[in-house]
Amino acid sequence: MENNTQAHQLLQLIAISGELPVSALHRLIGANSYKEKLITGLKGEKLIRTHYKNKLRGYRLTTTAKKILLEENYDRFSFFLDGNVETNLLKSEITRRLRLHRISEVYLTMHNAGVQIYRDEKPDIFHPAEESAAATQSPAVTSPAFYNSREFKDIGQDALKIQNARTVGILLTPVDVYIVYNTDGALMKWDYKSEMRTKAMMKYYLCQERLPHQYAAESVKGMIFGSSMEMAYQLLTSTGGYKRSYFVLDGNFDNFVFLTSDKNGELLLKLLCDSKKRYELEEILSGNLSPPNRKLLIENDGIDESGNPVLFAYSFDIPRISRFNSALNLQNKEGTLICFDFQKEVLAKYCSGLVKIQTIDLIKFERRFFP
Repeated sequence: MENNTQAHQLLQLIAISGELPVSALHRLIGANSYKEKLITGLKGEKLIRTHYKNKLRGYRLTTTAKKILLEENYDRFSFFLDGNVETNLLKSEITRRLRLHRISEVYLTMHNAGVQIYRDEKPDIFHPAEESAAATQSPAVTSPAFYNSREFKDIGQDALKIQNARTVGILLTPVDVYIVYNTDGALMKWDYKSEMRTKAMMKYYLCQERLPHQYAAESVKGMIFGSSMEMAYQLLTSTGGYKRSYFVLDGNFDNFVFLTSDKNGELLLKLLCDSKKRYELEEILSGNLSPPNRKLLIENDGIDESGNPVLFAYSFDIPRISRFNSALNLQNKEGTLICFDFQKEVLAKYCSGLVKIQTIDLIKFERRFFP
C-alpha cells in the first residue's frame, strides 16, 4: 500500500489510537462519498472492521493490517501494536473505549494541524532516566510534537504517581508545554492531586532535567478540547459538581486554553504552535492600543483610547478570561475582550455587561495567516 494515500493515513491513525470513532470520519480530508468508498475498500481488503457495543461505534485494525504496518515501520508502530498494550489488545468496556476515542479525536486535531504524532518523527523526550545526568538531556523541540499519556509515562516508576490523571497527552511546541485534556461533550472527572502531580512532574522533567535550556516553569500550561463552544461555557461556570469531582477553575493552571475538536480548533492549534504568527497577530491587534499597564490591578494586553483594559482572548485561555471578567466586576470598570467570531457567543453569555467584545473574522484570518 502506498504510504501517502488516504487509506494508509487512516490505518496509521487507527493504529496509534487503538480505535477511531466512526463519528470522527468526517474530519478526514475528502468528500463524504470518497470516504465511504475508502472504508468499504479497507473492509473489503480485511484491514479494518467496525466494533459496535453500548451504542459506541468505532473502527479497529485487523490482525492483517497490524502485521503490514509493523513490517513497514516497526519503530513507528511497535509501541502501539506489539505486546499486551491497550491499543493492541483492545477491551470492550465502555470507559476504556471512550478514553481511546478521546485520544483519537486529539490525534486527529493534532494531525490536521501539522503536529508531529508518530514516534519516529519526533524527539525521544520521555526516555527512562540514565545513570548520568548528561544522558537524560533531550534534543531540542523545533517543531510541535504530541506525546500521548502512555508515551510520557515511559519515564519510569515516577509515572505511577500520576496514573489517575485525566490527561490524554503532552503537546510540546518550541516555546510552550501543554498538558492536554479532552472533555468531549460533558464535564470530565477532575482529580486535583493527580493533575497537580502531572504538572509538577512536567516542570521537573522538562524544565529542569530534559530541556532546561528550552523551557521555563511558566512554559507549562493546560489545553482542553471539547466537542463545541458550549463546553467552554460549562467549563467557565463549573463549580465542580458532586464532591467537586468534576473540572473546576481552582487555580491549578494560570493558563488553560480551550479548543474545539473541529476545523476551528485546528486553526487555533496551528496558531498556538507558531509563536511568530501569534506575534504578528498581536501586533495587528495592538495597532490602536497603548502598551499594557502592568500596574493596573486587571490583567491586560493593552489600553484603549478611553483608558480601559483590553485582553486578547483569541486563545480562549479560561483562567485569564475569568480573572479579567471578575476584576472588571470588582472594580466596576469597563474593558474589552478580543476573540475570534466563533467564540463571541459564549463570551457574551459568560461576561458581565462591563465587557465589550470585539471579534476577528476567522475566514479572513485563515486567508492571511494559513492560506
